[in-house]
Amino acid sequence: MALENLHDLFVDKLKDLYSAENQIIKALPRMIKSATSTELQQALQDHLNVTEAQAKRLEQVADLIGERPRGKKCVGMEGLIEEGKELLKEKIDADVLDAGIIAAAQSVEHYEIAGYGTAVAWARLMGHDNAADMLQQSLDEEKEADVLLTTLAENMINTMADDEEDDMEEETEEEGELATTSTWRT
Repeated sequence: MALENLHDLFVDKLKDLYSAENQIIKALPRMIKSATSTELQQALQDHLNVTEAQAKRLEQVADLIGERPRGKKCVGMEGLIEEGKELLKEKIDADVLDAGIIAAAQSVEHYEIAGYGTAVAWARLMGHDNAADMLQQSLDEEKEADVLLTTLAENMINTMADDEEDDMEEETEEEGELATTSTWRT
């Protein structure tokens, strides 16, 4: 499809968002299963339900303007999801993994916030007020998810991940003291 005007660009953005949402729907169950924090698992499960509704909402928005949301692959989201998959393959402490999952999920949220923000602005400019309102609902949901992830990270997950490092440093220092003590006595 040639992008000759703002409408064409808007439709292209809707297709990009639709592809992104569907990729997220496929990726989230693995992240949920890999997370160890029950709060993080619940937040991701809740967002999976929201994401499914957002994909349907994009279908409705496309229908409102006489278009179809299919036909494009969001390569940006594909890359973000691939980064998340790479993290899940690492041999990593459970608390550190949860912190990494939050970071990966927030990268996804920020990508979506940018996409939905743009789509809302274009829809309003072109007078697609109903479509803009529906897209604004998704934008608000993405922002809420980002705030929730930040709260989980700052109030619990990051601290737990950092405590693991402190524990490892203490163990290393204790081992070093033992080695020094043993050497000195010899």
